[in-house]
Amino acid sequence: QVQLVESGGGLVQPGGSLRLSCAASGSIFSINAMGWYRQAPGKQRDLVATITSGASTNYADSVKGRFTISRDNAKNTVYLQMNSLKPEDTAVYYCTADIGVVGSGWYDFWGQGTQVTVSS
Repeated sequence: QVQLVESGGGLVQPGGSLRLSCAASGSIFSINAMGWYRQAPGKQRDLVATITSGASTNYADSVKGRFTISRDNAKNTVYLQMNSLKPEDTAVYYCTADIGVVGSGWYDFWGQGTQVTVSS
């Protein structure tokens, strides 16, 4: 009934920029924190950034000053603006959200992932 759909990944040269989007849809009555994680080949899934319903943000040290997380509560959408991209940012990026489902309760949902490749 609830799904997260990501978009915006792709191939970019080092130093370039990408903007990821993740829209939540379905029987939603509220969304608390939203965030982005990433997983490089052979590595664990790591936190990139989170944002609360009140727009407080938290970033991994590796992306501070380069990435910006934001959200549009009216659209149930979270964004990740990625600037000054480096080859080590290459990974599958996943969005996640803590969602209140109508008639059910609060659950953590994950998107399907979108590939970001930084290469010349």
